[in-house]
Amino acid sequence: MNIFFVSLGCDKNLVDSEVMLGYLRDHNYTFTNEEKEADIIVINTCCFIHDAKQESINTILEMAEYKKNGQLKALIVTGCLAQRYRKEIKQEIPEVDALIGTTSYDHIVEVIDLVLTGEYQEKFEDINYLAKSTTERINTTGGHFSYLKIAEGCNKHCTYCIIPSIRGDYRSVPMEKLIEEAKFLAQNGVKELNLVAQETTLYGMDLCNKKLLPELLKRLCQIDGLLWIRILYCYPEEITSELIDVIKQEQKICKYLDLPIQHASDTILQRMGRKTNRTQLTNLIHTLRQEIPDIILRTTLITGFPGETQQDHEILKEFIQQMQFDRLGVFPYSKEENTPAAKFPNQVLAGIKKKRQKELMSIQQKIAFQKTKERIGKCFFVFVEGKLPEKGIYIGRTYMDAPNVDGFLFFESEQELMSGEFVWVDVTGAKGYDLIGKANFNIKQGANYESSK
Repeated sequence: MNIFFVSLGCDKNLVDSEVMLGYLRDHNYTFTNEEKEADIIVINTCCFIHDAKQESINTILEMAEYKKNGQLKALIVTGCLAQRYRKEIKQEIPEVDALIGTTSYDHIVEVIDLVLTGEYQEKFEDINYLAKSTTERINTTGGHFSYLKIAEGCNKHCTYCIIPSIRGDYRSVPMEKLIEEAKFLAQNGVKELNLVAQETTLYGMDLCNKKLLPELLKRLCQIDGLLWIRILYCYPEEITSELIDVIKQEQKICKYLDLPIQHASDTILQRMGRKTNRTQLTNLIHTLRQEIPDIILRTTLITGFPGETQQDHEILKEFIQQMQFDRLGVFPYSKEENTPAAKFPNQVLAGIKKKRQKELMSIQQKIAFQKTKERIGKCFFVFVEGKLPEKGIYIGRTYMDAPNVDGFLFFESEQELMSGEFVWVDVTGAKGYDLIGKANFNIKQGANYESSK
């Protein structure tokens, strides 16, 4: 049986998809890259915001068309959309043969086996169940970098967010399980490990009432083969001096933090249910840059939140100018049913949200472009992602660039390189968010990030 697998949404969802692929491989299912050839199609969905929801629905409807030619025997929908809209999918898309919730992906083989007997299936474990993977994941990111999901769910209950209702409370994956998984990935060629969760900084609190991320990082740094370890989704209020010290001291940890702050107006932050104010955010950013001078800070913002005034917007614009984030993304507020914010008064018009988003990104674009220009003349340790054969140009990332969200360094090399290798590259130019350079084989050792040559 040929399976065509679609994974939508975030990198946390991708990890679930890779686990499901591992289970299917273990049970002798084969895979195809052509949906037309598929006997079974599995769609792991997302519905975090409206656009993600629409993409998931459109993908299901598109794949459902293959039921008409008789080749497709089973259409399976898993993940967040299945969890959130279980009844609606069953009623409105009869081509779907099975629904699997966010905590039940470890039942994928069982469900498919039953569907192939002609039986419609639904599998939904308790929302706070932590799926226990007993298989080795199939790495779908090229083999040289991967994600390590260290926890599931969230306890924050921000007023705009549906994650707790579809992913449950915060549950940390036991540390020994994570170390075992990381060793397996490293043994199979992974050199860059990106730690993900809805919130990485709370790791361990539910296990022993203590933040264990620093300890986990130290143990991961001891694994042979791993060269870069990157921490994503760090809530600012949970960052401790101990965590900062570990990032400073451990050479393998990328001097890079993703801090989703969402806004800078105290009024809006309070309405969002966030746990920080502007002063606290400012102090944290200053502390991080003082303690780790070469740190790269990425953040995400929400514009057009209910009740956001022009004054709130101006505060956010000023904050962006002051903080000079290296990386920044802006999302218009998405009104999600069954969240407190959906019922808030003074909903902002779509046109205003888009206008404000454009203004914020215009400010950030100037900041980002100036920062790339300032890196001309420097030399960076670069992770080789691939090559543009028609141009003879290699594609790489520095420690400043998280996979799939940040820019690239495009460079020439006199020597042939392979994906997954690391090489020093002199930056000779900048184009937008990306850097341009030439490989430097005279640098033999040094830090894992930047050289003074």
